[in-house]
Amino acid sequence: MHDNDSIKQVLLRDLTRRKLLKNAGYGIGSLALGAMLSESGLGAFQGQKTHRTDPFAPKIPHFAPKAKRVIYLFMAGAPSQIDLFDRKPLLQKHNGEPIPAEFTKGERFAFIKGTPRLLGSPHEFTKSGKCGHEISNILPGLQSIADEVAIIRSMHTDQFNHAPAQLFMNTGSQLPGRPAMGSWLTYGLGSECEDLPGFVVLISGQNNPDGGKSCWSSGFLPSTYQGVEFRSKGDPVLYVSDPKGIRPATRREELDALNDLNKMRENEVGDPEIETRIAAYEMAYKMQTSVPDLMDISKEPKEVHEMYGTQPGQSSFANNCLLARRLVERGVRFVQLYHRGWDHHGEAEFDDLTHGLPKLCRETDKAATALITDLKRRGLLDETLVVWTGEFGRTPMNEARDGSKFLGRDHHPHAYSLWMAGGGIKPGLAYGTTDELGYNVATDGVHVHDLNASILHLMGMDHTRLTYKFQGRNFRLTDVHGEVVHKLFA
Repeated sequence: MHDNDSIKQVLLRDLTRRKLLKNAGYGIGSLALGAMLSESGLGAFQGQKTHRTDPFAPKIPHFAPKAKRVIYLFMAGAPSQIDLFDRKPLLQKHNGEPIPAEFTKGERFAFIKGTPRLLGSPHEFTKSGKCGHEISNILPGLQSIADEVAIIRSMHTDQFNHAPAQLFMNTGSQLPGRPAMGSWLTYGLGSECEDLPGFVVLISGQNNPDGGKSCWSSGFLPSTYQGVEFRSKGDPVLYVSDPKGIRPATRREELDALNDLNKMRENEVGDPEIETRIAAYEMAYKMQTSVPDLMDISKEPKEVHEMYGTQPGQSSFANNCLLARRLVERGVRFVQLYHRGWDHHGEAEFDDLTHGLPKLCRETDKAATALITDLKRRGLLDETLVVWTGEFGRTPMNEARDGSKFLGRDHHPHAYSLWMAGGGIKPGLAYGTTDELGYNVATDGVHVHDLNASILHLMGMDHTRLTYKFQGRNFRLTDVHGEVVHKLFA
């Protein structure tokens, strides 16, 4: 009896779910697996084959999209909305006065101590375009295309420190380990480009974002959907070039042999990460040809370089904006630009509002404007959504850290601004307001989850249905929150 029990235990131990499903053939196990994959989003969309060998193959959206691709301009460090987009005459009137206690009672700040004083903007604003957007004079380029953009002045977030706020903005969670928006979109929609990644990241400015590479991680999604960083100097993509002495034909033979081995292992164990690995090797091989041609912006006409302010061979936001246009022309689904340096606390001249902020605007305004203009004249803007934002806003009070005489503002999660253009956005729209001091949202608040739900909607995806089962539950970009802001749409 004891021996029989031991045999049963051995059989039960060896009868794993993987072996059951593998050996069940076309029986109940296969049917159950197909249903599970379909529910989790790993299965094919209606009308497609159940087994896909290319994880980037285009997929059918949930409904007709207004946009097919996204260029996301992330100004890491949090630009000051009060000095760029949200003019406050009352703040100017009471400049230097202590802020009323009811605003700051029980409030936590990153650096402000004591009772801070109100700080009016040192910059003038101009009503721009037929829509009358009030935009700071340190953004003359944006003023010139005011009628093309929608400005949201009622953004708010849950986070007030850079790293968690950047992660929250990009992944819907303040903690590392969740997929970025670009990963969700390439997972849900695939890509229209066969020789470039579906999600590309370009970086300029002082350094990398505080949230690091987790800002473009694929999280628990298959790793083939993570953002791929392209560099303006040196090898555009690390570890893609062949070593010296290796001919393309030799590399092709090596990859074919490696893919055969990987497919044998995949057929044996059914691990989806093996398919991801095969796709990654194939994409890297294709990129050896496609990336050098893409990154060579010297081929662009002189007038294009003058419009963007580009300098071939250099690392700059301008170069990255031009590369973003070239990427979406080739069908890349999601292009994200990070430009670091917008953290204007006012500790010194380099990070104050009168010197540091205008410098950042000069580095970015011309190129961002050129990007919108260039996309429009090429017929790409209608199907390309462009987003310009930071991770949170800045306080309407002067930080005055350690008695600094330079003007600066502390982190502020309760109210900030961003702009969007193209891809189904209503041009010239001013959405939402803040109170007279710019401290809190007054009308039509837009939370980060609402913004992300709206971007997915423009891409034809229902944010409540774009899910992935992980650790026992379905996850999504917006977690269990988010409302689509339909008033933003044309």
